[in-house]
This record gives sequence, C-alpha cells and structure tokens, in this order.
Amino acid sequence: MKTVTLGVSSGEATKRRMAAAFQGEAQGTFISFTSIELLWKVLTAKRWEILHAMTGQGELAIREVARRVGRDVKAVHGDVTALVHAGVLERSGDGVSFPYDAVHVDFTLRKAA
Repeated sequence: MKTVTLGVSSGEATKRRMAAAFQGEAQGTFISFTSIELLWKVLTAKRWEILHAMTGQGELAIREVARRVGRDVKAVHGDVTALVHAGVLERSGDGVSFPYDAVHVDFTLRKAA
C-alpha cells in the first residue's frame, strides 16, 4: 500500500529528512506544510472530499471527479487546481491523479504561548 503523510514541518525538519534520505534511510512519502493554518487553508473540507474520492483511483478527468463528489465541474476544477499548485495532486495526461492508496495526517497541537 502506498501511503502519503500530510503534515506540518519546519524547513529545518524537512532538511533533516532529506539528509537522512541521501544517506539511504527510507523516509516514506511526505507532503509538508509550513504551518497548520496553511494545511487547513489548502485542505478544506471540499478538497478532502476530492482526495477521498481520488485515493487509489489512478488518473481521473476533472469531470469524473466532479461526478464522484456530486459537485459542479467549475468549482471542482478550482479546487483541483489549488491542490495541484500545492503539490498534493498531479496533472497527468488528460486528467489528474492522487497516486496514493492511503493518507496519514501528522501534526502536533501544543499549548498556546
């Protein structure tokens, strides 16, 4: 099963993961955001619906994604474009893909300063 981890990671933590990967240590697949606010801004409820509909499905046309989530094609196109720009979805051929079978979300909420 191909799993992606979505999370919040500082630039320093990302650099450490990259350095470990260059040393041959398996790191898994990550899509990192610089803040929890950015993660929630990019991954809205409607966009989570899209990811859920696309997980493990291969390449899909935007019209098919819209049909699967029961939404207007134009609105889904806007959400898909935002997810592509954020590096969450990939454009491929005549459609888009989310090339993972599972999603893991990882972040820690700490007390306010």
